[in-house]
Amino acid sequence: MTIDVGTLLADRYRLEAQIGSGGMSTVYRAFDTVLERTVAIKRMHREIAEHSEQLERFRREARAVAQLNHPHIVQVIDAGEHDDTPFIVFEHVRGETLKERIQRAGRLPVTEAVAYAIEIARALGAAHDRGIVHRDVKPQNVLINEEGLAKVTDFGIARTLEEHGLTADGRVLGTTDYVSPEQAMGHEVTGQSDVYSLGIVLFEMLIGDVPFHGENQVAVAMKHVREELPDVQALRPSVGAALAAVVDRATAKDLEVRYPDTADLIADLEDVLTIEASRRGEATGEATAVLRSLPPQKRRRANLRLRRRGLLLGAVLLVVAALVFAAVQLLPDATTRGTDQRPSTPPVSGERTISLSQNAAHDYDPLGDKSEHPEDTAKVLDGDRSTAWTTEQYRGGVFPSPKTGVGIYLDVGTSTVAATRLSIATSTPGWQATILASAGGEAPPSTVPDPGWVEVGSVAQATARTNVALRTNGRRYRYYLVWITQLPPGAERVSIEALSLLRRG
Repeated sequence: MTIDVGTLLADRYRLEAQIGSGGMSTVYRAFDTVLERTVAIKRMHREIAEHSEQLERFRREARAVAQLNHPHIVQVIDAGEHDDTPFIVFEHVRGETLKERIQRAGRLPVTEAVAYAIEIARALGAAHDRGIVHRDVKPQNVLINEEGLAKVTDFGIARTLEEHGLTADGRVLGTTDYVSPEQAMGHEVTGQSDVYSLGIVLFEMLIGDVPFHGENQVAVAMKHVREELPDVQALRPSVGAALAAVVDRATAKDLEVRYPDTADLIADLEDVLTIEASRRGEATGEATAVLRSLPPQKRRRANLRLRRRGLLLGAVLLVVAALVFAAVQLLPDATTRGTDQRPSTPPVSGERTISLSQNAAHDYDPLGDKSEHPEDTAKVLDGDRSTAWTTEQYRGGVFPSPKTGVGIYLDVGTSTVAATRLSIATSTPGWQATILASAGGEAPPSTVPDPGWVEVGSVAQATARTNVALRTNGRRYRYYLVWITQLPPGAERVSIEALSLLRRG
């Protein structure tokens, strides 16, 4: 039941227009006659207010969100009752919902989508720190103000982590287009559920549509439980591998694989924003503001990348024709190298890329000076084929005694995985390597050979794109090492542009 525009609530708030309505409440634009400002008022439907459980949920929303004071959360100003029906007063955000923005734009610029994901994640992190899970993260509940800032609203089905009994076991809450698998199954809902929903929102911002459709909400919810998300890079090839990996990890159905909290997600999204901005040479929309908000070290890295890209652009345009010609002459697959930001070899049916953080790659030089260009290892995971990790230069193309090799390894984390393939992109084909794996502990084995290392594959002669089948036999490992044993003929170093691990399921 709605009430007439012009009604004065609590002798203070004059309703001006209805601006939204949901299953529990109607939202109005109103004027605060005391402070003389525009506000938004959410008033519970009278028939809903008659149910004590729903009334408690509504009041709980007001109490929960009133505890939160964050630039990316719509602020609660006041609460009260009118004709025995409760209402909540919020700050009024002029602009549009993120859903409306997506519907209008089709899909967002990549850097803008990442920027909004960062802002939403920051808001959810603030709520999680107070023990509050949103439980209904979707673009309809994100407002974009006139300055382009994202603000999360509608904690209407939020519940503090300490409360129990106010939501019946097995009851699915939330919009099924974005619902986490555990929420769809009626299992315990935590901050990781919000992370999953945000991953779906990020997917929609990048693609312009939700990943799953069905005949009804139950059918869609079951797809979140049973089906893998469509490959975001197949649907939008300009999305870098690093960003695709973030989407994969945020939406992982296995809670051990999914980001454990928003802090880890934010850290990776911030890294991705600097990568994507540098790839494009610019940042659009809200991405510019978010870049300025990054920690100093990341901000300096982003500025340096953008500055370098600007200085080099003119020179690149002058020589690009010559480079393309040379690439075509030298490499059979040169027409795709440099623009393909997906894993070196796309996953086969039943396989998916293992999500890795930007700091998962490490140099390995146990028989030398213990350092093999560690400052460049992240480049094999940044999705940019113009950057690379290289070995040191070895005169005559031979490792000096007693060194028998050098390498780079990937740390998948304490959850460990049974990888089935390793995909390698290199611009220095012809080298040889052994692929070693270790369940390890806090660090991999300190030398090669070592009983802690298990040989799971080999590279007889690396090509521009090398696909190595790994013999893990279902055993889970934490560390996967590319142990380079022979340099390319006539060359004095090895360059690796990208590494990707894949697994079944």
